Amino acid sequence: MSRDPVRVTVWNEFLHEQHDPAVRKIYPTGMHKVIGAALEASGGMTVRTATLEEPEHGLTEPVLAATDVLIWWGHVQHDAVDDAIVQRVQQKVLEGMGLIVLHSGHYSKIFKALVGTSCTLRCREAAEKERLWNLEPGHPITEGIGDYIELPNTEMYGERFDIPDPDKVIFISWFEGGEVFRSGCVFQRGHGRIFYFRPGHETYPIFHNESVLRVLANASRWAGKRVSLAMECVDAPPLEPIGRNQPA
Repeated sequence: MSRDPVRVTVWNEFLHEQHDPAVRKIYPTGMHKVIGAALEASGGMTVRTATLEEPEHGLTEPVLAATDVLIWWGHVQHDAVDDAIVQRVQQKVLEGMGLIVLHSGHYSKIFKALVGTSCTLRCREAAEKERLWNLEPGHPITEGIGDYIELPNTEMYGERFDIPDPDKVIFISWFEGGEVFRSGCVFQRGHGRIFYFRPGHETYPIFHNESVLRVLANASRWAGKRVSLAMECVDAPPLEPIGRNQPA
């Protein structure tokens, strides 16, 4: 039985790639283009991209209406994202759109709005090794992933990560400097599924890693919109007559 393709929008600030030669060397067309091409190549998806400096950050009502899952990467300009767009995205997630938040997107307005905490953590950029241990080998997000993913050079994120308890922790990272971190966390908010995935610092070729891209493809299929239901208070008529058993 054939299924409709998952409609993915990959959102990226797209600032580092334009202004930092080292990052541009790794991602000459932007991280969003690299991720988008990998998702399309994995099959069963149609992909569009959007960036911070586009009108409405590229996240117009028609774009979000045609999006099953939104992938979000942000870093240096979280505050530049318009609050009205954040509310628009939040509403779409509550109605059923999936959201995948990458790396420094933990501090984005949209992730904070949906999980309701500060999302603070410890960090260090020292090009150290990271090993992401697969805690849920039977989960759809980890399909085709072995016991762990190893990244030779990465930025450290360490606990305490101020997030609410996830529905599941999919990956936990160990870093060469000794820290650990909940690097793959899933949540549900309203009708929408959310996956936070830690790898992705801009100065390392994380999004050229085959296993990382496989996780993103798996997560896109898992988080893709299953329903689209308005979240609103309604005036509900009674199903049965009221008042027959009321005291005199």
